[in-house]
Amino acid sequence: MKEIDKLSVNAIRATCIDVVNKAKSGHPGMALGSAPILYTLFTKHLVANPKEPEWFNRDRFVLSAGHASSLLYTLLHVSGYEVSLDDLKSFRQLGSLTPGHPEYKHTKGVDATSGPLGQGIAQAVGMAMAERAVAHQYPQGKELCSHYTYALCGDGCLQEGLSQEAISLAGHHKLNKLILFYDSNAVTLDGGLDLSFSENVKARFKASEWNVLEVLDGNDVDAIDEAISKAKTSKSKPTLIIVHTIIGYGSEKQGTSKVHGSPLGEEDGAKAKKFYGYDYPEFTIPEEVYSHFKNSFAKRGEEAYKNYLKVVEEYKIKHAGAYKKFEKALSGDVSSYFKKEPKFDPSNSDSTRVSSGKALNELYNKVPFLMGGSADVAGSVMTKITDGINFTYKTPKGRNINWGIREFEMAAAQNGMLLHGGLKTYVGAFLVFVDYMKAAVRMAALSKLPGIYLLSHDSLAVGEDGPTHQPIEQLAMLRSIPNVNVIRPSDARETYAAWQIALESKETPTCLILSRQNLPLLASKYKEVQKGAYIISKEAKRLDATIVATGSEVSLAIEAQKELAIRGVDVRVVSMPSTYLFDKQTKEYRDEVIGTTKDKVFAVEMLSSFGWYKYADHVMGIDTFGTSAPAKDAIKAFDFTSEHLVKFVLANL
Repeated sequence: MKEIDKLSVNAIRATCIDVVNKAKSGHPGMALGSAPILYTLFTKHLVANPKEPEWFNRDRFVLSAGHASSLLYTLLHVSGYEVSLDDLKSFRQLGSLTPGHPEYKHTKGVDATSGPLGQGIAQAVGMAMAERAVAHQYPQGKELCSHYTYALCGDGCLQEGLSQEAISLAGHHKLNKLILFYDSNAVTLDGGLDLSFSENVKARFKASEWNVLEVLDGNDVDAIDEAISKAKTSKSKPTLIIVHTIIGYGSEKQGTSKVHGSPLGEEDGAKAKKFYGYDYPEFTIPEEVYSHFKNSFAKRGEEAYKNYLKVVEEYKIKHAGAYKKFEKALSGDVSSYFKKEPKFDPSNSDSTRVSSGKALNELYNKVPFLMGGSADVAGSVMTKITDGINFTYKTPKGRNINWGIREFEMAAAQNGMLLHGGLKTYVGAFLVFVDYMKAAVRMAALSKLPGIYLLSHDSLAVGEDGPTHQPIEQLAMLRSIPNVNVIRPSDARETYAAWQIALESKETPTCLILSRQNLPLLASKYKEVQKGAYIISKEAKRLDATIVATGSEVSLAIEAQKELAIRGVDVRVVSMPSTYLFDKQTKEYRDEVIGTTKDKVFAVEMLSSFGWYKYADHVMGIDTFGTSAPAKDAIKAFDFTSEHLVKFVLANL
């Protein structure tokens, strides 16, 4: 190891000790063990420009083991990103740029929000998929998009089931520009790895069609460098680099779980620095280290960025039309693809999943950077694209993704694709199985990623498959996540409107909740869907009560409205496809739509009543699990009929 390598690694380790000690909180163990890995990656391989941190064609790096964030922040600081020493000193403090786990768009240089173990690996897989897809969607597209995706994980990431979904998918797609570092220190929070884990990781990855390289000494910068260089030569497989490290290297508690998630403290920190031979005051990094990063990482990145700008200027001339499309893709601009409101046949009675499928096929042909698929339920969720090309190793220009039965990875990889940029994406599954995806949906909301989730089979009308497949609480769960727009359309018109809202979103994920059963075309209003709720059927003369409904229950409410009128009760029906959007409207608009006091408002939804009491004193919902029966029988068994709704209103008005 060269002297500058040794000095730099020691400076990084010492700073990580200071960062965590000052915060009196953090995870120094992995940061100290993995320092040589990231040092080698940043100084010798990673291509990125600290002056242009969002440059599209940069290499991506994901710290899957996000608890080692002090290491990433220290690397960003010495590499020239806008992370100052003062920012390092305010690690994990209120309002700082250096939160406990990396957060996308909060700290420049952080390519992904990470920390929940395994999600970083899954996001990196999505990034590598996006890199390949974008490169092949344009003539000479590699001039616009050609880079590597790197990720660093630990033992914990590989124990999470999500990691195997991601590893399997990456191997299947032969994502050769994906390189994963495995910090193998054989320790987890509760103790030695042998307490819970004994599998052969090398064999596992090889069985999943990965290359596997191994570095026996985690302090050997030259060996790490050689492994990365070899990994970059792979033509048809992603690569795992196993690096054997010592957790908390240099600490008197090194190699034990005691150093995983607790500061070393002043005394042990001083001993570790002495062990490194690093004799500098706290938060002091020698100028030679800054110069070294400037002349390696920063210089390489700035030169690559300048060359890219030249290539792009030439590309604009050679492929003017393609470049305009590329610009729209980068900005996520779909405005030109929604020029007028679509027309609908009054006799339309499609299920909203069928309406969604028709809308998707139209949009797929209009929006050239729209890409996605479902978790082996394309024929049921209607994500099958007529004449669409599958995204495979042999056909990388394809935009239809077969995710397999990997709901969690599908949602997490979509996050990675959106983090990468250049695509609009969607994924599909049955609503009840969003439980498998929830953690990734939450990550999308936290990261402000406009993912689109097509979730069909939205109620008891699933029928014979019974309670295991009939969603009850899932809709309430999704609505409870901050920054998630849940839209449950009542007919074809509202479904198309929901698609437009989803595609135009820039920072909010959208869940389209779709029916299995056919629904009539109502007097719905395309543009009003953007307001979350609107009057779909007004009272005749006076307002005795308001029925608020979503999805398939809107037509049920309108039927009940007619029967109530015969009985001398004049009600209004409000379609509320999105509580998220409705809550964002002015109080004046909300009051105008509801039109009466809460004690005269009835909410109707064939799912959990949880959350509806915010709008109505009377809720007709389902707060038990469903039953296996033909759809009409299951619905009748739970009294979701217009007759029962009429009785419910009369009994409570």
